[in-house]
Amino acid sequence: MESVGCVHVYTGTGKGKTTAALGLILRAAGAGLSVLLVQFLKRAEYSEHEALKLLGDRVTVRTFGGERRIGSPATDEDRRLAREGLAFLGTALASGAYDLVVADEIVVAAHLGLLLEEEILALFNVRPPSVELVLTGRYAWEELMERADLVTEMQEIRHYFAKGVPARRGIEK
Repeated sequence: MESVGCVHVYTGTGKGKTTAALGLILRAAGAGLSVLLVQFLKRAEYSEHEALKLLGDRVTVRTFGGERRIGSPATDEDRRLAREGLAFLGTALASGAYDLVVADEIVVAAHLGLLLEEEILALFNVRPPSVELVLTGRYAWEELMERADLVTEMQEIRHYFAKGVPARRGIEK
């Protein structure tokens, strides 16, 4: 029997969307699956990138983020990188070369106007039926959530950032 892939959306205002996707990556790699992580709006300077290197060729990571910081306006460079990331993601997803494909922060890229919602929804049409696809980020829109097989919303109840605790290496970055 051929394996069945599903589409996951991890969204909401709470902490844990990327972390949940990374947990799934770890599980998939441990099971011998081939994994692709495509990150939008991020550069390869987070602790998870060092850990993912330890998994060898089971996990491929590509980042498409510039100098932009949270809260700053999007730039032409942000738009160019998001477009490049989407083109790479679409080709890699359609190839069927990966068992699990994670598009981290792609939902935020759409919210910021760097990508169109329709372009992201088009990924559903190029995804081979056996490939698991995960889309993360705040601001998931209704049609995306309706079309996904699994939607998890992280809801912030309390966050220590409100008390002035900065992002910490190994925890948030």
